[in-house]
Amino acid sequence: MLKPHSYRGKLIVVEGIDGSGKSTQIDLLYKWLQTQGKSVYFSEWNSSPLVKSTTKMGKKQKMFTPTTFSLMQATDFADRWENQILPMLKAGVIVLADRYAFTAFARDVARGVDPEWVRNLYSFAPQPDLAFYFRVPVEIAVERILSGRAELKYYEAGMDLGLSDSKTTSFRLFQQRIIAQYDEMINEFGFVTIDGTDVVQNQQKLVRQIVRKNLLGWEGMPNPNLPLPPKRRPARKTAPQKEGGEA
Repeated sequence: MLKPHSYRGKLIVVEGIDGSGKSTQIDLLYKWLQTQGKSVYFSEWNSSPLVKSTTKMGKKQKMFTPTTFSLMQATDFADRWENQILPMLKAGVIVLADRYAFTAFARDVARGVDPEWVRNLYSFAPQPDLAFYFRVPVEIAVERILSGRAELKYYEAGMDLGLSDSKTTSFRLFQQRIIAQYDEMINEFGFVTIDGTDVVQNQQKLVRQIVRKNLLGWEGMPNPNLPLPPKRRPARKTAPQKEGGEA
């Protein structure tokens, strides 16, 4: 179990398989929080400039084993944590993360990596204030992804595991393994499960309600891009009137 943090800011993460709609929801949440005057920072999985080019090359040449892939993702996360996420939390910013350590707990274990080993790898990461899990059936996820692009990616489809010669079939099998891992983590890490098949607006309404409740009474860093409220002028003092009227 990850330990709660004591930083001034708030950490809110979204999780789910590819095609679950989590990225759409966190984008809407990000824009809404800004309109509420909050200072918000967004962090995305596998986006560290330190290892991004190496990860891209390794994927292109299909060089990764499950363990090396796990270590690369952990390096990416550690770099973003130390240089981006942690400073923002200390400053009192709301950090929104599209995927967190739980993605590694789900994907790496689905690839056959030891669960305890993966959890120890991310032991420096604290428990988020909120962790939303957008749950969708595999068939809907496949339909959403293929409607947006022509082909599934090699590692995304789990082709490195030899589950099937068909990328679509391999994706279904691999993502089902990931769903099984996520489902086991719901109670372990206190996920807030959202029905990813519901209307986008309904999902966002529920997410905002939960976030608003979590932020109740909390004061972080205000949004520096919003104008400050006008200062109120002190009331003009008037001379006290004498009692008794005119002499």
